[in-house]
Amino acid sequence: MEYGSIPGVDKRVARLLLGTMIVTTDDLERSFDLLDGVFALGGNAFDTAHVYAGGKSERGLGLWMQARGNREQVVIVSKGCHHNADRSRVTPFDLAADLHDSLARLQTDYVDVYLLHRDNADYPVGPIVEALNEHHAAGRVRAFGGSNWRHERIAEANAYAVAHGLIPFTVSSPNYGLADQVKDPWGPGCVTLSGPDHRDARAWYQGNQMPVVAYSSLARGFFSGRVTRDNFEDVKETLDGACQLAYCHPVNFERLDRAIALADERGVTVPQIALAFIIGSPLNVFPIVGAVSAAEFQQNIEAFDLALTSAERKWLDLESDSR
Repeated sequence: MEYGSIPGVDKRVARLLLGTMIVTTDDLERSFDLLDGVFALGGNAFDTAHVYAGGKSERGLGLWMQARGNREQVVIVSKGCHHNADRSRVTPFDLAADLHDSLARLQTDYVDVYLLHRDNADYPVGPIVEALNEHHAAGRVRAFGGSNWRHERIAEANAYAVAHGLIPFTVSSPNYGLADQVKDPWGPGCVTLSGPDHRDARAWYQGNQMPVVAYSSLARGFFSGRVTRDNFEDVKETLDGACQLAYCHPVNFERLDRAIALADERGVTVPQIALAFIIGSPLNVFPIVGAVSAAEFQQNIEAFDLALTSAERKWLDLESDSR
């Protein structure tokens, strides 16, 4: 495992995070086996959220940390302020409510990295930055940032922080990967750095090297190695609706064709090619993967040993027809 750092977090952070949407109190034995296996491989960073499995993901993580006594060896990334069917929930009130829920579920008094799951561009950044600083001062969060926050809004929030002597956002969690997120997977407001339309956003992150905790790094199974252009109709029902809506488009099948061809040539897997594409980018990326077993997570770790050439990267991303 390779490790990096996130400003504000006093622990080394695994460069590959386990997404814990499938961790649940409904199946603690399977969940504990997965968490134990990933942790044994050096995977000390886990991504969760207030809304995942109706809170059962955070509760499962909390029970595991209590059972193993490993809270200080673990980096927890959690998210709050997701919108619901009634209203946008990016307010200081919702932030406090969700954070306190998460702390209770995780059975801890702090979250290593706390992210605002969504943004509301109509709400001023000042009160949000001030509220996050209050929770930081109280010790409830060690670092904070945005998920699905456009880089312009993060810059606005950080300018406010500087002007008022406050701590700024130090981490971001947009989508980033080889696949172009053609449509928003979960309704309006999903933010991606992928594809030709988001070069400016990538340049911003490249310039400041803010850690990017990249969600759906393998396009929610599209680059799992189980999908091809030829078998798609047979396997598409195994892919969730977000994958089908956001990634299963012609432009990405072209990327998939190329990833399969390069994986065959290199003697590696398709997800290893897709992860190597992210890891080898000039951004400071910490990909999130939704591995279902320690063995699958180990295969993902091996992508760190796979270096792609600049020509291969451009070819995979459809910027060039030669490599």
